[in-house]
Amino acid sequence: MSEAVASAMTRLAEFQWPESIRPHVEVLLLWMTWAIDHIDFDYLEYLLWLFLPIIIIFVVPVLLLLFIYGCVIFLHVYKFRNRIREELHTSYWNGARIAIASFWDAVGYIWHGYEVHGLENIPDEGPALLIYFHGCLPIDIYYLIAKCVLHKNRTLHCVGDEFIFKIPGWGLLTKVFSITPGTVEDCTANLKDGNLLSIAPGGVREALFSDPRLYDIMWSKRMGFAKVIKGSEVPVIPMFTENCRDAFRVPEWGRSFFRWVYEKTKAPLCPIYGGFPVKMITHLRPPITFDYANITPEEIRKQLKREIRSMIREHQQLPGSIFRGIAQRFVGKKQKSTPENINNIKEHRRNPDIELLPRNDTDAAVEESTEVTQTIAAGDAGDAPSETLTN
Repeated sequence: MSEAVASAMTRLAEFQWPESIRPHVEVLLLWMTWAIDHIDFDYLEYLLWLFLPIIIIFVVPVLLLLFIYGCVIFLHVYKFRNRIREELHTSYWNGARIAIASFWDAVGYIWHGYEVHGLENIPDEGPALLIYFHGCLPIDIYYLIAKCVLHKNRTLHCVGDEFIFKIPGWGLLTKVFSITPGTVEDCTANLKDGNLLSIAPGGVREALFSDPRLYDIMWSKRMGFAKVIKGSEVPVIPMFTENCRDAFRVPEWGRSFFRWVYEKTKAPLCPIYGGFPVKMITHLRPPITFDYANITPEEIRKQLKREIRSMIREHQQLPGSIFRGIAQRFVGKKQKSTPENINNIKEHRRNPDIELLPRNDTDAAVEESTEVTQTIAAGDAGDAPSETLTN
């Protein structure tokens, strides 16, 4: 035991503690003395340096959570400073939105080199629905919300899973940034009010259990979002963010167990690691409209799933790679377009029933098997109009 530690222990022992807690203090000091004498701190320091990279990748998601709580605290300070109670539907909160949006825009620029291609496709006024592929953590949506606030002067409303509304302290944040549990009726009314709305049909299941190597779509047989489109008759903007599954990931070990837990409880009790500074680029396609009077929700779902899949194949290099995503920050992305692929893309946009890129039998078999498994396991919770869209 070093002299400094021994001196500190002596001072603690000689301190005049109240009689009621003195026995407990003595036991604690005995335990501390034993620990200091018998634990090899040099070996602990060696283990700390050895496992530091692993510790860091699990700490960064916690820092992201702390950033969000920092925004929550800022909103509460903003609220009490001006003595405003529940005026959440006035322009009063614009200052807070801009401040928080500026923070997340800076985080996106510095940490992920975040860009948006096709921001002009988001209308300056009037309703539109964004349908997107769900990353492990939807940090790309945070960045896009910031872009909409700063460059479009519009709030992008979001459909969030029910567990978000049960997190202590997040209530004010969900109100200020218009996050909704998202029943079919609520989403339809939201769009008819002229708002921007974003939905990830895959929800938490796609976020946690989609294969980061394949970027496989996990929509099961959900129709809720398609019913929203048919009921609201608004233009739809397909969205995909490059490397969204490489910034954060779920460990391979225990994935089947955590999937079982989620299907039974709907609780996202799954460890997440990452925070890797991969390049993130959000791609927004031009708005799509449908023959709303004659098209069915099943046909809408099929076409939009094809659009998202084609965006993944067009913009994402597969299999997904963390190191490649980081390298893309510095060397750019290797272009994989060939004359044949370009012709396929043009033909696909003229005729949506044609796949964007040639698919081999293995890809088709994997996708079909995954879809069947998801349908059986998920129970299609999002199909009923009374259910939320992201279960």
